Amino acid sequence: MGSYKDNHFFGSVKVGERGQIVIPKEARDKFDIKPGDSLVVFGKDKNQKLIIVKEDVMRDFALKILEDLDSQ
Repeated sequence: MGSYKDNHFFGSVKVGERGQIVIPKEARDKFDIKPGDSLVVFGKDKNQKLIIVKEDVMRDFALKILEDLDSQ
């Protein structure tokens, strides 16, 4: 729907009765999200933000941090 540099707006979604949302197709395509992928959800109370990250991306990030700690 719209983007500015590395930021994107993919539209809005509705939360269903069971708390589920549908990730817009454009976002799924952009971030290579496939059926069965696991996502990690973070939240921040102060400004009511949710962050969704692919689990494999988060795992790779955590492993990189651990490697960096080992090299210090």
